[in-house]
Amino acid sequence: MPARTVTFAALSTSCLLIATMSAGCSDGSPSSAEAERRAAAAPALGKAQAQQVLASYTAGANQAGRRLDGKALRTIEADPQLSMDDASLRLRRAINRRAPKLTFTNTAYYIPRLSGYPHWFAVGAVTGKGKRALRHALLFTQAKAGAPWLLSANPYPAGDALSRVAVDPDGFATAVATDEKNGLAVAPGKLPEAHAALLTDGPRASDASVLADGAQTSETYKALKNGEKTLAGRGVTLSSRFSPSRYRVFALRTKDRGALVWYVLKQNEAYSSSQRGRLTVGGDLLGLAPARAARTRMDTTVLVQYLAAVPPKGRATVTGIYRKAVIAHGS
Repeated sequence: MPARTVTFAALSTSCLLIATMSAGCSDGSPSSAEAERRAAAAPALGKAQAQQVLASYTAGANQAGRRLDGKALRTIEADPQLSMDDASLRLRRAINRRAPKLTFTNTAYYIPRLSGYPHWFAVGAVTGKGKRALRHALLFTQAKAGAPWLLSANPYPAGDALSRVAVDPDGFATAVATDEKNGLAVAPGKLPEAHAALLTDGPRASDASVLADGAQTSETYKALKNGEKTLAGRGVTLSSRFSPSRYRVFALRTKDRGALVWYVLKQNEAYSSSQRGRLTVGGDLLGLAPARAARTRMDTTVLVQYLAAVPPKGRATVTGIYRKAVIAHGS
């Protein structure tokens, strides 16, 4: 897994160097029979197997990082993580900078009991030390019996968010259905649509009120609007729209009877300027398009992974993020 620079500030317009600026579901609740079925289901795998999955992933990621080989990621990752980390390696190739060695510490495994596929589990871990320490909320998936375990998501929590996950006497977690509303402030599957609406249209957008104010919600929206105004003053027009992605939502029960939720949004950005030279590829877009691809327009696709805590009552809080541009087209 390539090393990344993470900021928990807003998703602002940092994709270009400009001029002198260097899956929603209906509400539902499990029946008592369904709850009993979940409790009786077998764990996705044992802890020793999960440790082996993480070790195998770490070795593969370090090999890909040393070689800056995006193809090598295909054997250890699945989308959206695959597309995002491949874009990160392309950036590193563009700036000729190899990824540092990856070592996970302080690992904790959260393995749910599941009755069907995909099988999945989460790992809370830390890389780096001291001020450079970075928390991870890794999510591994197995598409079908006998298929490889692949890293599908890895948002970065601001704190030890996974310690909130509840485990049973045998040490296993409980998966929460994406359409499960009973006992939760909002069904996990509703978060992508609500979050996308908030970031596109602001806190007054439909269903946006299910999300608490914070760096990845209301403050991000404000920063985007301010960024658009700043760019307009430099002769550049920016439009940005968020939408729920096609990727699956995952959720685990927490100790307060809430849920910890992994989900992904897609952000489409369009930059334009009537004056040639105002747009140039830089920042997060390096490696995705030729340096001089943007003459008067640049269109980008960005994937944003989130980790959010849904309480039994109140508003959901976004606690983790991983953002990466994955496509860029200039004209």
